[in-house]
Amino acid sequence: MSHIVYGVWNGAVHDYRDPTKPAPENPVALKNIDVFNEGNPVRAFVGDRGFFVFDKGVSLIDTFWRYMDKAAEQSCGKCTPCRMGTVLVRDALASLRKGELSALNLDDITALARQMNDTSLCGLGMTCGRALLDALENFRDEFEAEIEEGKQPDQEGMVYVTAPCIEACPSKINVPQYIDYIRDGKPSHSLGVILQKYPMAATCGRVCVRFCEMACRRNLVDEAVGIKTLKRYVADYQKDTGALTFSKSMIAEPLPSSFKVAVVGAGPAGVSAAYHLLLHGYHVDIYEAMPQAGGMAAIGIPSYRLPKDILKSEMDIITALGGRFLFNQKLGKDYSVDDLFAKGYRAVFLGLGCQEGTKMGVANEDTSLKGYESGIGFLLKVHDHVAGIKPVKLEGDVVVVGGGNVAMDCVRSAIRMGARTVHLVYRRTRDDMPADKEEITAAEAEGIVMHYLTNPTEILSEDGKVVGVKLVHMRQTEKDAKGRRNVEPIPGTERVLACSTVIAAIGQQVQSGAIQDKDGVKLNKWKCIDADHASLMTSREGVFAGGDCETGAATLISAMAAGLKAARAIDDWVRLGKVRFFPRSRMRQILKDNNVLAHGVEEIPVKSEYRVHHPELDPEIRKQMFEEVERPISREEAYHEAKRCMRCYRVYSVVTAQAVPESHN
Repeated sequence: MSHIVYGVWNGAVHDYRDPTKPAPENPVALKNIDVFNEGNPVRAFVGDRGFFVFDKGVSLIDTFWRYMDKAAEQSCGKCTPCRMGTVLVRDALASLRKGELSALNLDDITALARQMNDTSLCGLGMTCGRALLDALENFRDEFEAEIEEGKQPDQEGMVYVTAPCIEACPSKINVPQYIDYIRDGKPSHSLGVILQKYPMAATCGRVCVRFCEMACRRNLVDEAVGIKTLKRYVADYQKDTGALTFSKSMIAEPLPSSFKVAVVGAGPAGVSAAYHLLLHGYHVDIYEAMPQAGGMAAIGIPSYRLPKDILKSEMDIITALGGRFLFNQKLGKDYSVDDLFAKGYRAVFLGLGCQEGTKMGVANEDTSLKGYESGIGFLLKVHDHVAGIKPVKLEGDVVVVGGGNVAMDCVRSAIRMGARTVHLVYRRTRDDMPADKEEITAAEAEGIVMHYLTNPTEILSEDGKVVGVKLVHMRQTEKDAKGRRNVEPIPGTERVLACSTVIAAIGQQVQSGAIQDKDGVKLNKWKCIDADHASLMTSREGVFAGGDCETGAATLISAMAAGLKAARAIDDWVRLGKVRFFPRSRMRQILKDNNVLAHGVEEIPVKSEYRVHHPELDPEIRKQMFEEVERPISREEAYHEAKRCMRCYRVYSVVTAQAVPESHN
């Protein structure tokens, strides 16, 4: 465990420089910070909440010069304290580290750091001088000693710039940057930032669950910035003004034809992996069990949320880059993993998704009953109905069991399919529902009858048909060790809810038979593919897995993030025979382990301005059709929303004993 020599954290000064007074082990309980990469100790750490020095030989002047150099690079230039202060401080420290006379003395640098902290207009300016100010006010003698020594040594390490919204996003999109471009009137540049991470910008701009908005610091002022809304705006703007043309010419270094990779599954994870592999120059074939691309985004998300022409246009990006879709090809039936390697593929990515429903485990649950559906099975029928492949008509009353986004898609689709009444049954409270809160609100507006703290115990049937569901009321128990309340049935509260259709939307799993023993790919106890967290390599060398089939049913943005991660790992493995260390991932882990971004609210002087919301079709009209519910926002509205971003960038830096290994861009 690292021993702190000195530093300041959250305003508390730690000074253990006196060798006669041993420092306590990690007095602030910093975790996972002893070494940055194998055999490379962390000598110092600097962030928005302070700094720590773990090695008395660290040069503070060089450490803070590196830190302020990155802050100056990231300054948007819209306010003088940050625009000028970061540059002046950086240049002064640059002179001092060279042993030269500086235009500013330590008093001047201290005054500038304090001015940035007190008067900057964004999160970057208000935090980037804080650690330096703490160091100058509490350990000035260290600076003076280094100035007396003259030229300081060049230190190793890395500097990382992030924000709460970036860290919350599974794909780690630079959200403030793409919002900055909208504010600057450059929506095409904004789209470019998104396309660095995945190709499905318009899709994600419609159905993303918005982890970034949950982390947005603007929530503490009024409402989160409409990050998803702005993503859709730049994607749709591009479409309306002449779409970006994708072609093989975008591939900087095409590889020989022998460098080919097989992707199994054309869902978000597979498409994302294929996209990045193609841009790396690989030849990619995507094997898909369905007759079309898109995976659950295509068959599981109804058209009122995601129009199919939008999704198709983003699938076409893959073919434009030279990728090849092979439809109606099911793993475990039409081919095996061995067959893929026999065809000469250097690596295989499994992005199978979870397209098999999970049973509720209640009495008399018979999947052969007429009127019994899994959530996924029902949404597939909805897809075929809307596409004109096989019309379906719902009659009578429908009960959907579940509380996630699949359950929301089922209830909202059922009402559009002609059901007389649609009921949602969920065992916990409304606040506990994992579904997107906007989806819950939309379902309520469309007349869905909600039964919270209610659980099914039995399916009732007559002559092979569903006729009802027996329910029991639930109550919350005391909080457990993690602070969460469980639920338990209330004796004597059983009742029957009559219905002609019951839809079990409580979970999904990898389809049975897709992965077989001969494939050499292990499954875990949850029947998901077991893969290494860092590389996504499975138990079989050269086979990688990501998305729902590896994590269990999750989100579209998480699946696309897994595709990017897998593409990087596959590229390393094919070219180098191993997966390289990824410094940014290591820094993110340090921030996560220490909850560095979970605290510290800056009192940025902003006035309350409530966010722009998409116009929506009237609930009484929209519940009769599958036309897209949300309407586009205007350029003026996008500009207004972009201005609400407080640019909550933070700068973090580590000084290490050795150079940090270079990795992916």
